[in-house]
Amino acid sequence: MNKSSINVGLIGFGIGGQVFHAPIITSVDGLRLHKVSARRPEQLEILQRRYSDTRIVDNADAIIHADDIDLVVVATSNDMHYPFAKAALLAGKHVVVEKPFTNTTAEADELIALAKQQNLRLSVHHNSRWHSDYLTVQKVAASGRLGRLVSFEARFDRFRNALRPNAWREADLPGSGIWYDLGAHLVDQTMQLFGLPLAVNADLRIQRPGAGAVDDFDVILHYPNQLKASLKGSMLVKEPTPRYALYGMDGAFVKPGVDPQEAALRAGLSPKGDPDWGKEPREIWGKLNVLENGEDRIEYVESERGDYPAFYRNIYDAIANGKELAVLPEHARNVIYVIEMAEKSWAERRTVDLQF
Repeated sequence: MNKSSINVGLIGFGIGGQVFHAPIITSVDGLRLHKVSARRPEQLEILQRRYSDTRIVDNADAIIHADDIDLVVVATSNDMHYPFAKAALLAGKHVVVEKPFTNTTAEADELIALAKQQNLRLSVHHNSRWHSDYLTVQKVAASGRLGRLVSFEARFDRFRNALRPNAWREADLPGSGIWYDLGAHLVDQTMQLFGLPLAVNADLRIQRPGAGAVDDFDVILHYPNQLKASLKGSMLVKEPTPRYALYGMDGAFVKPGVDPQEAALRAGLSPKGDPDWGKEPREIWGKLNVLENGEDRIEYVESERGDYPAFYRNIYDAIANGKELAVLPEHARNVIYVIEMAEKSWAERRTVDLQF
């Protein structure tokens, strides 16, 4: 393509569009937030105040079929990911879809085939690969200091004991609930660490009165050599637990705290020009406890820098310079497959073998 500037159209300006897409897109050289679809007064106010050079439209078609849009970003409710992404690909646009990619593996397969047919770039916003805590876990896992890994634990919790009015994520709708929402992050991270799992065993519950979608999950992914990945999430965790734990034959690494980027973005900050962006405070560095040369060694591992903009820098390089996508659509498709098979596991109360 070799364009110095890529015009981006953002469909959806709820929390996803406001927090995770618009401020990151506008921080990346070469990407221009050209059009955003929004209708609510509070969304229009934020757009006019923060992105005065961006055109506001009131429907997705005004972005999908616009001649001056190169890249369409779909940041809507999960039920609209597939139809909007399909329409954009058919209109000749490159596409980024918020995770979860789609609600079914079949939909994901169709979009992947369509993108190849159209010779267009298609990626999914698995931005948690660039969380400071996860990048640190990735570094420790690769270091070999824990010996053969036997167990990986990852959690993504919230505390909200009352339902939000009119919240689609908590309604009985396809793709709703925290297994699709938060679980998709953990499944993607786990598969980046260890590859494709052999089997899945899941416990997916609705624990809060009146909730229509899963608000508690406890999922085990089985790997070769007796490695177990335990993924958990709940809407009823008032006391923080460690976000990650790695256990190996020679020791353990436990990581508390939360990547700081989301909080900064929700506060209206931007990574552009911030030399401390994504930097964790010392008090939430992870603890490494290993047996080396017959002696116990305990140390705290400085956290890696979180880097949400890395996702969109890669999108720019893939479109403009032909670089490989960091998040291939096939990666995101496999996440959806694991999510679906976990639902099958819970429905049938059994461990389900996986066949990718």
